[in-house]
Amino acid sequence: MSADVQWLVVRNNSCFLRKKNKAYFSAEPNNLKNLNSFRFSGLVRDKTLGIEAGQDNKGVVVVKKKNHNARRPNRVYERAPLKHGARRTLMKISKMVKKDNYRKDLRMAAMRRASAIMASQKPRKLSRRSRLQKKKE
Repeated sequence: MSADVQWLVVRNNSCFLRKKNKAYFSAEPNNLKNLNSFRFSGLVRDKTLGIEAGQDNKGVVVVKKKNHNARRPNRVYERAPLKHGARRTLMKISKMVKKDNYRKDLRMAAMRRASAIMASQKPRKLSRRSRLQKKKE
């Protein structure tokens, strides 16, 4: 079945669909923006790109869908862990998308998602108590 026909079936009825305040979101895997749209759909597109947090919250994992393994569900997704620094990781993601001609329209969305995941993995800075609070005690 073509991706367009699959989208017409899935777009209004899906277990991944989340409707809130007149906005439709999607919780499906490999949906970079979590929007319910054909462009970002991780279920119906032949080529999808996903960014996940790495093991033990260290780095990110780039997940690509390989359509030629469609009959082997355990081999459909190719995972590439990236545990380098933030700049190097973002450059590698950009090069992966460009080099393989793999959905160039998802490049910026993938980089933004990876950046957000890496920012969430940084330890929180402890705020210092001011000197005025110490004097009052």
